Amino acid sequence: MNLAEYLVASAANYPEKAAVRHEGTETTFLQLDCAASRLANGLARLGLSPRDRCMVMMPNSIHYIALYYALAKMGAAVIPVNFLFRSHELTYILKDAAPKAFISAGPYLEEISRVFAAQGSPSITLALHPPAASGFKDLEAAYDKEDTFVIHPTRPEDTLNILYTSGTTGDPKGGMLTNGNLARNAAILARMRGTIEPDTIVIGALPLYHVYGITSVMNVSMYLGLTVELFTHFEPEAVIAVTEREARTIFFGVPTMLNRLIQAAEERPPKRTSLKFCISGGASLPVEFIKRFENLFATKIHEGYGLTECPVCVENPYDRPARPGSIGLPIPEFSAKIVDEAGKELAPGGVGELLIKGPAVMKGYLNRPKATEETIRGGWLHTGDIARMDDDGYIYIVDRKKDLVIRGGYNVYPREIEEVIYQIPEVSEAAVYGVPHPDLGEEIAAVVVPKEGARIGPEEIKAYVKERVAPYKYPRIITIACSPLPKSGSGKILKKEIRKQFIALG
Repeated sequence: MNLAEYLVASAANYPEKAAVRHEGTETTFLQLDCAASRLANGLARLGLSPRDRCMVMMPNSIHYIALYYALAKMGAAVIPVNFLFRSHELTYILKDAAPKAFISAGPYLEEISRVFAAQGSPSITLALHPPAASGFKDLEAAYDKEDTFVIHPTRPEDTLNILYTSGTTGDPKGGMLTNGNLARNAAILARMRGTIEPDTIVIGALPLYHVYGITSVMNVSMYLGLTVELFTHFEPEAVIAVTEREARTIFFGVPTMLNRLIQAAEERPPKRTSLKFCISGGASLPVEFIKRFENLFATKIHEGYGLTECPVCVENPYDRPARPGSIGLPIPEFSAKIVDEAGKELAPGGVGELLIKGPAVMKGYLNRPKATEETIRGGWLHTGDIARMDDDGYIYIVDRKKDLVIRGGYNVYPREIEEVIYQIPEVSEAAVYGVPHPDLGEEIAAVVVPKEGARIGPEEIKAYVKERVAPYKYPRIITIACSPLPKSGSGKILKKEIRKQFIALG
């Protein structure tokens, strides 16, 4: 099964129907399929082959979607990365994944150009409308005239996406999702959400480099033949305008987006709303948000759950009322259980680690067989998230994987930020953690202990980190501590105690 067959089928079934609308430009399913074929032919002529890896660093656009399905048609592996990543993030991924091709967009070449100058570049480097002196070939020039392409006969276990995540300890890891993972997940989600009228518009404000956007916005829409109204950046007023204009809409978002839609709607109530339903993922959604949103937009919110290692695996059902505060039930063909530290399954109400089994569980981590063995045992994905299950099987997330911070729906791993802070010569100790935030869910905070005699302030630290990581990752709240950080008997910094101190002071 090749995921691109979903686009090919929709192009055959709905050739003249709009597949994607983006910033005033519209492309039909047939045009999108032809564009993907033309690009696949062009990339093949440049030397890209089945199973080669291509790193893609682009914002949402029609070109991005065409490229994604072109690479799928070729049997290549797509490595989507955030276009806001900085040099140290890009350096690591390039070394770990060793892509044969790198494709980006003109405005986002500064950081990657520094990396290429320092360590060399993949053999194929393209960008959409690159500056003349950049050294990148123009992506548009890579499109071939031939608009048919024989899809590579991929196997279900062939890798399609390598998505980089990171644990709270260790380096970032590339989760390998296969054609079988992504194709089956999209088909299950499309069927479980009930009848969706053909004129329904999917509002695509999620980034397509993230597994949530890839699966729910892009792949499910291609499977169903639904039109995607694509946004480069989330704009609450523009999203509301789509819900006012269209007959039927669906919105996928994270709690921060929903909160900002609430604020915009309270300032200017919508003239009408066409939202069939909304799905929230990426972080826990406060019950108060659910009540306010559903009242303002006369719709229902269904919370769900997924992770890089298994896209969407739990969701509140559509044939009965959702349970606020719960991520729902395992979706069809998936199983879930809660286990204690010994791996024993707990009875309803027991709190332990959430384990998931199903057809979207990743193949493993690139170059990390040991980490794969630790994470997937007996077919069960050990999520690291702490949860409980009620008598009816509904799952509630109690805590998150160790020290993971979810800021506005984006995962931020403290260890990564701490490593950057420790590069500052004046720093002796550092701890990065999350604190509650009314809009973003969590904000990133850091406590830093300078070396004896050193002088460094919060703004200097903030500026240093900001230059080296994506904008959503750097700590906005920095405390300079004069004494060593609290530690366990083994010398581990006790972030739980640090959080208590912050809340007590706040």
